[in-house]
Amino acid sequence: MPQPHLRTRNLKKVKVKVPGGSTKTHYKKGRVSVAICAVCKKPLAGVPFKDPSEVRKLSYSTRRVWRPYGGHVCPSCLKIGIKKAARAIAS
Repeated sequence: MPQPHLRTRNLKKVKVKVPGGSTKTHYKKGRVSVAICAVCKKPLAGVPFKDPSEVRKLSYSTRRVWRPYGGHVCPSCLKIGIKKAARAIAS
């Protein structure tokens, strides 16, 4: 019986011949999707394209972009949003 987190049809099963001569089932990890902008849905630059377990091992400063909403919104959408907020306050 596989471990509980492997009991899903989403994981790809691969038959592997192990050194003992028997055949075992190995489960492949799913592919990681690239980080996208929450507004325009374009890929974000400066955000690592890695597994969550690998991202955790990175230093805190390399995990995200250091500006407001960095890692969630691209710079062009942020610029538009700041302009809209400034116009709303001014009027």
